[in-house]
Amino acid sequence: MPMTAPVPPPAEDSHPAPPVPPSALRLRLDRTALADNWRALDRLSGTARAGAAVKADAYGLGIREAGPVLRDSGCRDFFVAHWNEVPPLMQSVAAQHVSVLHGPMNDADVAFARATGVRPVLNSLDQAGRWLRSGGGVCDLMVDSGINRLGLPMSALGDPAIAALDIECCLSHLSSADEDTPINAQQLRRFDAIRIAVPARRYSLANSAGIALGAAYHADLTRPGLSLYGGIPRPELAAHIRQVAYPEAAIMQTRLLEEGDAVGYNATYLAPSPMRVGVVALGYADGYLRCWSGTGGFHWHGRALPVIGRVSMDMTVVDLTGAPECREGDWLSLDYDPVAAAQASGLSQYELFTLLGRRFDRAALA
Repeated sequence: MPMTAPVPPPAEDSHPAPPVPPSALRLRLDRTALADNWRALDRLSGTARAGAAVKADAYGLGIREAGPVLRDSGCRDFFVAHWNEVPPLMQSVAAQHVSVLHGPMNDADVAFARATGVRPVLNSLDQAGRWLRSGGGVCDLMVDSGINRLGLPMSALGDPAIAALDIECCLSHLSSADEDTPINAQQLRRFDAIRIAVPARRYSLANSAGIALGAAYHADLTRPGLSLYGGIPRPELAAHIRQVAYPEAAIMQTRLLEEGDAVGYNATYLAPSPMRVGVVALGYADGYLRCWSGTGGFHWHGRALPVIGRVSMDMTVVDLTGAPECREGDWLSLDYDPVAAAQASGLSQYELFTLLGRRFDRAALA
């Protein structure tokens, strides 16, 4: 049998790969507004100090962009949910105080906390025992005051494991601070009891909406999230909070339709007359969900461009009748004021922010 000649390795390409082209989506961030929002929430927190909830990639705006702005504004306490959110945050804000809300679910989480110096937020007697068995040390403790998610039940506060903890911050979380409801006062009474029962250096209850409930809810540390990024959960905050995120998308193609032509999946829109439309590089994979089909809108130099047809995974079609000069490659501004968009879509402001996809280039607002 003839010998098969060995296949030579592929020649090394002497030409490096070209840089990735810019995205057809960009999220323009007003860093000054973000800084001003933190300072406003810190001021509204009275004698308490404001931290920052930066979980979910800073609510979709990008932790690498938002983290340094918050740090430079004076924020020193940062909260994430997952352990894998720690590295990009630490790279952005260096040696600030970082707490992981989900706590140590296993020994690997404990080892990671010790290696990085972040604080685990203990949520159960099991987590408290796991932390103590590893040698203990400074930690945070979440106690449930009525939201019934994560958190130690108040009935367990007398357990010896809790007394053995070295607690930097004892936290609880309001369930309905964005509403005027007796639940808020009920949780506050329980939190006051928690403060008596749990020795800690600091105590924290209020989120963004909780800050607006008044000084009784502020304790030592507030944990704003939504309002940092431009969301307004209560009307009392409207005068203090500025919009931070401005999504924009480029037109990939313009088209001329004849009367009766259908647009998009399932032909939900038929052109009532000859018209010009634009195909925009944005879809539900980027957080622009199908609920905006036929109801959403964009702007180009102040001119309204309504969405027509069904929003697709990567594309949305807009009516260019009001902007005859608009061309392929032009950038459109998405109608995304958080409060108005929430009212129009039925989504929460939290969803609107955190759904923004990673295909957006994050850029400073010019």
